[in-house]
Amino acid sequence: MAYVERLWPPPSWWLTGVGAVGSVGLALSVSTPGVVVVLGATLAAALVGGGLLAAGHVRVGVCGGELVAGRAHVPLELCGAVEALDAEQATLTRGVQADARAFLLVRPYLPLAVRVELADPADPTPYWLVSARRPDRVAQAAREVRRAR
Repeated sequence: MAYVERLWPPPSWWLTGVGAVGSVGLALSVSTPGVVVVLGATLAAALVGGGLLAAGHVRVGVCGGELVAGRAHVPLELCGAVEALDAEQATLTRGVQADARAFLLVRPYLPLAVRVELADPADPTPYWLVSARRPDRVAQAAREVRRAR
């Protein structure tokens, strides 16, 4: 079983982006010709949209026998315990209980996460902490793939 999800920014971030583009257009409209307003607003829209799409291009989950977190991936054979964390546990793991050597892929708009212990003695990274919308499904998929192998 494989499970992969995309971590898209929430609608409030997109609305903020629309407001930023509108602000650029308004600022340009009071001091520049119309063609500059259109070009400036178009450029601002491209930058904001591109930034939000780039932020949302993050895949998290289990695919092809590997745990995937953005561009990073690790074979499940090298993983130890995979634990779905609730909001409070994830906050503690990101904060006061954090290890500076850990791999983090966290998104501020997602309170839940998955903690994956690494069992590779050659890797100095003790664990991965990865934001997820459904961390229980990520953990379940990892357990099922390991069981099947």
